[in-house]
Amino acid sequence: MRVATLANGSEIRSRAVVLATGVDYRSIGIAELERLVGSGVFYGAATAEARALAGEDAFVVGAGNSAGQAALHLARYAAKVVMLVRGDSLAESMSDYLIHQIHVNSKIQLRLDTELVGGVGTHRLEALVLNDRLSSVTTTEPASALFVLIGAEPRTAWLEGVICRDEDGFLLSCRDLAPAYEPLMSEWVLRRPPYPGETSMPGVFAIGDVRHGSVKRVASAAGEGSIAIRFVHQYLAETEMKDGVEQHPVRGATIESQSPEVCSISA
Repeated sequence: MRVATLANGSEIRSRAVVLATGVDYRSIGIAELERLVGSGVFYGAATAEARALAGEDAFVVGAGNSAGQAALHLARYAAKVVMLVRGDSLAESMSDYLIHQIHVNSKIQLRLDTELVGGVGTHRLEALVLNDRLSSVTTTEPASALFVLIGAEPRTAWLEGVICRDEDGFLLSCRDLAPAYEPLMSEWVLRRPPYPGETSMPGVFAIGDVRHGSVKRVASAAGEGSIAIRFVHQYLAETEMKDGVEQHPVRGATIESQSPEVCSISA
């Protein structure tokens, strides 16, 4: 039995749990750009929007692997991709192979020591206001799209000490449950290895953005959900409810839907 305790103290009991609590993308905090989210300003990967930018100029904010991968993908379609990086190097936050690919791609322009300070556009993004941190010179440059990849924080603090997480708080599942996390894996009482999406607690599955290594796309999350439900039913079929079974607490969540067999937890 799994027990989810709500903020008001009430409890939901279920034989299996699916966690889909998502992530909070770090905001750039610029009002004129925040109101254009979805209209030229995007948080997360550039997979779906890239084709629509054929012949246009796109900007990417960020210095991590996700930002590098997005820039390379956009460069397949956009006329020019400009990477905006506050620091003076990519070396501390991006893999060497991505840095090399960015440097040799003629369609990608790397702007180090550059800060995004504003935006222009009434109904859709039209331009960005950039500040050179070395010279303090501010310029306004035309932009068709801005992709913000400055990190995301999973909503998993309430699972600390209960389910294995990576160093950034994303939930580990299946093959990602490495020996380094063996202290928490001591709760694993089944002879079989974890199913796809199954966390370190048997019968508790993680899907979507909250899962370590996820693609961070809606379609991917929906696919993971359907796969997880298949293995939830398999888990239910192989286990039997018995009185006195140890209950594992899952606290601080919002329950969207439930049944006597399975409950789904999301933010």
